[in-house]
Amino acid sequence: MNPTTPTAPDLSTRPIGVFDSGIGGLTVARAVARVLPHERLVYFGDTAHLPYGDKSTAAIQAYAVKICDLLLRQQCKVILIACNSASAAAYELVREYVGSKAQVLNVIDPIVAHVGQQYAGRVVGLIGTKQTVNSNVYKKKVDDLDAGVDLRSLATPLLAPMIEEGFFNDTIAGNVIETYLSNPALEGVEALVLACTHYPLIKDQIAEFYQGRTEVLDASDVVAQHVRQYLESRQLLAAAAPTPPRHHFYVSDFTRSFEESTRIFFGQEVNLEHYPLWE
Repeated sequence: MNPTTPTAPDLSTRPIGVFDSGIGGLTVARAVARVLPHERLVYFGDTAHLPYGDKSTAAIQAYAVKICDLLLRQQCKVILIACNSASAAAYELVREYVGSKAQVLNVIDPIVAHVGQQYAGRVVGLIGTKQTVNSNVYKKKVDDLDAGVDLRSLATPLLAPMIEEGFFNDTIAGNVIETYLSNPALEGVEALVLACTHYPLIKDQIAEFYQGRTEVLDASDVVAQHVRQYLESRQLLAAAAPTPPRHHFYVSDFTRSFEESTRIFFGQEVNLEHYPLWE
C-alpha cells in the first residue's frame, strides 16, 4: 500500500456528503441520520437552480460537478446523490469526475434492487419528475433485472413545487394527488415507488388514496439502509462518540423560507450556510 493512501479507520471518521436540487433531499439525509446516528453529514441543497426536474442533462451535470468540488473539499468519504433527477442525469459523470477521492452512491440503484427483490412478477407504479420519468432510467434498470416486474411510470411535475410551497396534508394537495394517482397509467399497481425526495412528505396522503390496496414505497428509507450496508461492507462506519455529530447544511441560494422548510424536511432545526456555486 502506498504510505500516503488513507487507511479504512482514517476514512471512517470522514463525513457523508449528500446533495440535492434543493431541500427535498433532506428527507434522505434525515433517514440516513436516523439509521446511522454516529455519521456526520455535509448536505448541499442547490436552491439557486431548483427544480432539476425540468433542467437539461448538461445543466444538471454542470451543477453536480461544482457541488462535488465542495464536498470533496470537505473530505467526504461517500457522496450520495440524493436526487432522482441528478442520479438519472449525472451519476456516471460524477463517479468518473470524483474518481478514487470518494465513493459515489445514487438513489436509483437501491430502489431498483429493492423492487426486483420484493416485487418480482408484479405490477409496480412509479411517480417522479419529468426528468426522472422521461430518462426511462428506472424502467431500463428494472427490465435488466429480468424479474418480471411490470413498471408503469407517471411524471407528476406539480407535486415537488407544491410541497416546496408548503401545500401538503391539505385539500389542495389532496386534489392534485388524487388527479395524478387516478391516471390510467397507474391502474392496478400493487406498489408505488415515490421517486422524488419531496414525496415522503405526502406519503400519508398517497397511502390514504390507496386505502391499503397498494404499498407505498418511501425511497428514503430504502436508500438509508443501502448506505448503511455499503459502509458496513467496507468497514467505513464511524465509531460511536459521546456527543452526536454536528451536521453541516449548505445552500446555493438563501431565503428565510428555505430555512423554515428545512425544519419540515429534516425534522429538526438546522442552520443553513449560504454557499453560491458560481461567485
